[in-house]
Amino acid sequence: MGRRKETITYPSGTFSTSVREGSVSAGVEFASSLETQSGGVVEHYRPRVSYYMREQAGNFHYGRQHPMKPHRLTLTNHLVLNYGLHKYMDVYEPRRATEEEVREFHSEDYIEFLKRVTPDNQKEFANCFSEFNIGDDCPIFDGMWDFCRIYSGASIEAARKLVSGSADIAVNWMGGLHHAKKYEPSGFCYVNDIVLAILQLLRYYPRVLYVDIDIHHGDGVQEAFYTTDRVMTCSFHKYNGDFFPGTGAIDEMGSGLGKFYAINVPLQDGIDDRSYTQLFKTVMTAVMETFKPGAIVLQCGADSLGLDRLGVFNLSIAAHGECVRFMRRFGVPMMVIGGGGYTIRNVARCWTYETGIVCGTELPDELPMTVYNDFFAPDHSLHPQLSGRVVNHNTRPYLNALTARILEQLRYLKGAPSVQMQEAPPDIQGFLESEESRSKDVSSDRAKDTKDDRDGRREHVAEFYESDRDNDAEDGNPMGV
Repeated sequence: MGRRKETITYPSGTFSTSVREGSVSAGVEFASSLETQSGGVVEHYRPRVSYYMREQAGNFHYGRQHPMKPHRLTLTNHLVLNYGLHKYMDVYEPRRATEEEVREFHSEDYIEFLKRVTPDNQKEFANCFSEFNIGDDCPIFDGMWDFCRIYSGASIEAARKLVSGSADIAVNWMGGLHHAKKYEPSGFCYVNDIVLAILQLLRYYPRVLYVDIDIHHGDGVQEAFYTTDRVMTCSFHKYNGDFFPGTGAIDEMGSGLGKFYAINVPLQDGIDDRSYTQLFKTVMTAVMETFKPGAIVLQCGADSLGLDRLGVFNLSIAAHGECVRFMRRFGVPMMVIGGGGYTIRNVARCWTYETGIVCGTELPDELPMTVYNDFFAPDHSLHPQLSGRVVNHNTRPYLNALTARILEQLRYLKGAPSVQMQEAPPDIQGFLESEESRSKDVSSDRAKDTKDDRDGRREHVAEFYESDRDNDAEDGNPMGV
């Protein structure tokens, strides 16, 4: 599967910067400082990038007071296209996942429930709500099953694109719903598209690395692969035993064949750019050298940004994006997916910036004009000031001890596991060829950003910007992706 990839040396574990945390221009200065650092890597890696978007995905609505707003996907796509990033990648409108594909991980009873329940008939299924964890954080909403099929189908197709060798990086901001379990939804997540995608990657790659920078622990993915050595899960998240989902302690390491293959990096409130990126680079350098994955799945939940409705970190968009930049430099086939993020104007900025990173393109700080300009007022900047709201409780001794503990865990692995592999089906059940023929390049259709684009779409409350209260009002919901 000839890939256009040149020899890539491992990035360095840390970097230095003189950015003063909390300054008004910190985000822009931090981003600029990163562009000048080679980190000892070959920078002329030019990956083929596939980007997955579907207009309908932004039209679903969890509920008026619910913090999860799929409309953030619409904002992201408009910024991506109006920055001209579609010129650097192949843009696809993916098909929906089939019931058979979803069944590769989720139970038949649970899938049947998702297919049949609606807001109109939910009273008939009330006795199933406790069984399937239906409640305030996972409500029944209009089009729920269709929404699940849309974002899951995109992740499955992205994985197959990597397997086929026709892309080096595949981006699906619709996906990344990492809490969903085999038998139930959790934390705004109904179908675990990440697990479904990794199962596709394992058809070809002996080892797959899952990296999660959402502020919440990637518990659903960890649980799915807790007993295998073919998938290493590595999650950076807030942990104090109470913060949702309550898992992700450093001593959760896997079991059976999977012992030591679950890496958890529990963090305290308020971690800043420098501490986070240094820790991330140190840990991920050791993970890559030890595990030697054939493919990477990077979950980029944006609720780890500062000023997020449900988050308690101080990360800037530049620091969040530096994690993507660092993993890109390894030159390993990679899926980049979404996740949490509840101040949606910042989610859109972040994922747009990271789309530019995977394309190897610098984006100007001034946002392009779109029909959603009011969301980004008053600064209309790609790098707004986000840090400084929360006191940083991650002391240097704590982070040093955390790093030492994780590196010690990796030493127990004694190298990457060997896997007996049989020849993979060249077309992965015949889907790859049909996907290539069905996938429609929508970059030319989506490039126009006019108010006419909104005609004919199913409108809902999240489609309109009313005030800062619409995006940022605290509603007391402690749970999320």
